[in-house]
Amino acid sequence: MAKQATEPCDLSAVEARRLIGARKLSPVELLESCLERTAQTNGAVNAVVAQDEALARKTAKEQEAGVMAGRQLGLLHGLPVGIKDLEPVQGLRTTWGSLMFKDHVPEDDGTNVANVRTAGANIFAKTNTPEFGAGANTRNRVYGATGNPFDPVLTAAGSSGGSAVALAVGQMPLATGSDYGGSLRTPAAYSGIVGFRPSVGVVPAPDRSAGLVPWGVLGPMGRSVEDAYLLFRAQVDDDVNDPYSTGTLDLPEMLLPADLASLRVAITPDFGQAPVAKAIRAVFADRMKRLAPSLGVAEERHPDYSGLHEIFEIHRGLAFATQHQEKLSQHRDLLDRNVIDNTERGLKLTMAEIGHGMVEQHKLMQRVNAFFEDWDVLIAPAASVSPFPHAQLFVEEIDGERMPTYMRWLALAYAPTMALCCACALPCGRDDRGLPFGIQVIGPRGSDLHVLQAAAAIEAAFDSDPATARPVPDLAKLAGKAKRA
Repeated sequence: MAKQATEPCDLSAVEARRLIGARKLSPVELLESCLERTAQTNGAVNAVVAQDEALARKTAKEQEAGVMAGRQLGLLHGLPVGIKDLEPVQGLRTTWGSLMFKDHVPEDDGTNVANVRTAGANIFAKTNTPEFGAGANTRNRVYGATGNPFDPVLTAAGSSGGSAVALAVGQMPLATGSDYGGSLRTPAAYSGIVGFRPSVGVVPAPDRSAGLVPWGVLGPMGRSVEDAYLLFRAQVDDDVNDPYSTGTLDLPEMLLPADLASLRVAITPDFGQAPVAKAIRAVFADRMKRLAPSLGVAEERHPDYSGLHEIFEIHRGLAFATQHQEKLSQHRDLLDRNVIDNTERGLKLTMAEIGHGMVEQHKLMQRVNAFFEDWDVLIAPAASVSPFPHAQLFVEEIDGERMPTYMRWLALAYAPTMALCCACALPCGRDDRGLPFGIQVIGPRGSDLHVLQAAAAIEAAFDSDPATARPVPDLAKLAGKAKRA
């Protein structure tokens, strides 16, 4: 059971929005609570990296006036929302975590940001990310490292680490993220919150530099599935400038949880390919044992993911070469290791290798889609190891097995990506080290609503058990660390 709200900033996004609409909570009161919580905790975790308090307060007063005047209110009216620092926000320092843009202040909002603002959000802060989102450890040379809310010397993962941590400690009720190799899902698991990777094209991303590279998607983060769904509804759109955008989803106002007893659930600790620590396997087995009696059918199965790592490495290299080769040639000294390494790998690819990667990825996707003809969702762990020190750039070995690349420990997350799946990361208690543990609920492309309904039902089942409910950070302890920082 999640901790009961004690301050306005601890309210769920859905409840806060309901209270605003009922004139029982002022947008000004909610914003001030979020700003106060940020001031109390950010020195310990470094999740929020840029703010415009003056504009946020002005916006909150205007939003309050709109409520009192009886105007029609947007879906997110009065809710403070944080934006991952990979998306431009008008008038707010936006760096992509890179020294190349350390002083950059955009003149316009990015498309997703504009949609969220139009829905009534008070966009008041940017959240930390690794440079250009490269890597699952939120640290960069502009702002430094973001610490885990349960132990700030540990990583919050990445690349949406700042958003995940800000949510976990109550700095904001909603935040945006993005996901390629788990950038939404791994931070969600490490911070004990919810992150949803939508199907490609559902949340349009016309602002990306290479429109035909499909892997990175924008998505919502919240402290519950219901909250993430609220933001998701504001993000969904149709945009002709995104070649993968095919029309908006028909999303109901209320997210009704699926009937667990009717679900056919496949369960896998590793997709048959991913390195996963023995301790994580044991925790995952325990969670599935607790959940299985509530499910209609639950069996350990997984799609044929043969060739996964080669396919991922080819497409990852191609994506980075496409997006960053010019930066590498002109500003190498300003780039961090991950961007340089991935881009150089991509530039070494031959046309034969690229063609092979294209063909094999298509076969992989078809095998995974065929698998889902017999299963409603697939459940897997969200991360292969417990949170590790953020001073360590990435996981170098798991149970004595050396990782061949800096991304291999993220195979649990990039497996669904390579099949163009949608996936929701859920918290379900703590691992053997007392740190947040999460799973991912996965479905084929286009099954976004179905996956979210299943995730909501699973979340409710876990939340009814103190051993598997969403963990909550020790805010007093963080505030003490922030004062000493």
